[in-house]
Amino acid sequence: MSSRKYVTHRANGTDDKTYKAERSPSAPSRVLHVRKVPIEVSEAEVISLGVPFGKVTNLLLLKGKNQAFIEMASEEAAMTMVNYYTTATPHVRNQPVYIQYSNHRELKTDNLPNQGRTQAALQAVTAMHSGNMSLSGTATASDGGMMPGQSPVLRIIVENLYYPVSLEVLHQIFSKFGTVLKIITFTKNNQFQALLQYADPLNAHHAKVALDGQNIYNGCCTLRVEFSKLTSLNVKYNNDKSRDFTRLDLPSGDGQPALEQTMQTAFGAPGIISSPYPGAAGFAPAIGFPQAGLSMQTMPGALGPLTIPSAMTGRMAIHGMAPTAIHSVLLVSNLNPDTISPHELFILFGVYGDVHRVKILFNKKENALIQMADATQAQLAMNHLNGQRLYGKVIRVTISKHQTVQLPREGQEDQGLTKDYSGSPLHRFKKPGSKNFLNIFPPSATLHLSNIPPSTTDDFLKDLFGSSGYAVKAFKFFLKDRKMALIQLGSVEEAIQALIHLHNHDLGENHHLRVSFSKSTI
Repeated sequence: MSSRKYVTHRANGTDDKTYKAERSPSAPSRVLHVRKVPIEVSEAEVISLGVPFGKVTNLLLLKGKNQAFIEMASEEAAMTMVNYYTTATPHVRNQPVYIQYSNHRELKTDNLPNQGRTQAALQAVTAMHSGNMSLSGTATASDGGMMPGQSPVLRIIVENLYYPVSLEVLHQIFSKFGTVLKIITFTKNNQFQALLQYADPLNAHHAKVALDGQNIYNGCCTLRVEFSKLTSLNVKYNNDKSRDFTRLDLPSGDGQPALEQTMQTAFGAPGIISSPYPGAAGFAPAIGFPQAGLSMQTMPGALGPLTIPSAMTGRMAIHGMAPTAIHSVLLVSNLNPDTISPHELFILFGVYGDVHRVKILFNKKENALIQMADATQAQLAMNHLNGQRLYGKVIRVTISKHQTVQLPREGQEDQGLTKDYSGSPLHRFKKPGSKNFLNIFPPSATLHLSNIPPSTTDDFLKDLFGSSGYAVKAFKFFLKDRKMALIQLGSVEEAIQALIHLHNHDLGENHHLRVSFSKSTI
C-alpha cells in the first residue's frame, strides 16, 4: 500500500499541494481516486459521478494528470459508489474512467487555487440534484413536468417482445440517464416487465421522457415507461432476474448462475454489448447528461431518437443493442413420442421464427433438434415454449451444442424423422419488416385467426374447432371486417394443439387459415 505523498509546486507565489497518483488498491475511504479523466472535463461532470450516492463534500481535479479525487460525506456512500462502478464502468465525455478508494482519509484543499470555482460547482450540482435547479431542457413542476418527491423507481413494460430482453440490456439502456442501483425483472399478464431504481428521481424523469415509446430493436421490443408507486426496491438475489448493483455479496439463489460468472462479460468493459454492424460508431455525437457523467447516443432514422436506420439491419433501434449471439439449434426434450411429428414441431416453433430443419432423434424419440433461421429466433422460441404442455407432457427447450441439424445420408435409415423446411412456403418471417414481427406473443388460450374468406360464418369456424375436439369458450370477429377473429379455447394446452392442427387449414376460396397466439382475451 503506497504511503501518503505530495507533489509541491509554486503557483501565484504560494505553495500548491496536490496528491500524487495512487496505484495500489486501498481500504475503504470516503475519498475516491478517479483515473483516466479527460483533460477537458469540468468540475461539475466529475462531481456528478458521486452525487447519486450521497453528498459530495470536496473535489480535487488534476487535469494535467488526468486524475481527480472526490470526497464523499460518508464512507458508506463511498463504498456504495465503488461497488456500483466496479460492475458498471462510468463514462465522462464518452471516455471510461476508473474509480478506487484513495489512501487519503480527507481532502485538504483550502489553500489551493480555483477552490472557489470548485465550491461553486459543488453547490450548483448539489442544488440541481436536490430539485432546486432544473437541467437544460428539463420541465419544472410549473411546466407540468416532474413534480417534487417523484419516485426514483420506474416500471417498464416491453411490448412486441420479438427478441429477448435481458436485465443487462435494460441496464445498458437506462444507465445512459443516470446511476441504476437495482433492477427486478418478471413476467405479468404475459408481458415482460421490470422495476428499475435510479439513485436520483431526476434520472428517472429523464429516462421516462426519453425512452417511453421507443423500440429497443427496429419494429419490436417497445418500451412503455411509467413511474412506480414504490420508492425503493428490495433485491434478495443477484442473478439474471434481479440485481442490486451496490451489493455484490448477495447470493444468486437456487439454480441461478453466480453473479461473478456473468459480471465480467456483461459489465466488464465500456459498451456492454458491442454492435457487430459496420458504421455503428459513425452516427451523431453523444449528448451528455451531466447528472450521471454518462451519455446517450442520438441517432437519425425513421423511428426517431435512439434509432439506427433500418437499412442497416432492420432489427436495431437503440445504439449498441444487438441480439445476444447464441446457436440457432434448439434441443427439445420430454416430447410425447407417440404423437409428435417433425411437421407439428415445425408449425409450433414456426410461431416464433422460421424453422429450417427438424430432427426427432431415432433412438430417443422424446427428444428433437430444431434449427431456426437465426440465433435470436431460437432464443425467442425457447423463452416462450420452454415449460409448456404439449400432448400431456411438459416440454423442455434449451440451446443445443450443435450448430446445424444434419440431414440423413443417402440410404441411412431415418423413418422420416428428419425434415428440411428451409424452402417452406409456410414461413411467417420471410419478408423483412413483416407485421408478423409485431404480433408475437406467449402461448395463450385465445387464438388469433386471419385470412378468413368473406363468406365464412362464426358458426362454421366454431364447428371447425369443435369437431377437431377443442372446447370453444368464446368467439368474435373483428369489427372492421370479417377477415380476422379471436377464438378462446379451454386451456393453453388445447390452444397449442389447435394451432398445430389448424394453422394453414384450407377454408376454400383459395384461403388458408392463419393461426397465432393472441395477447387479447374475449
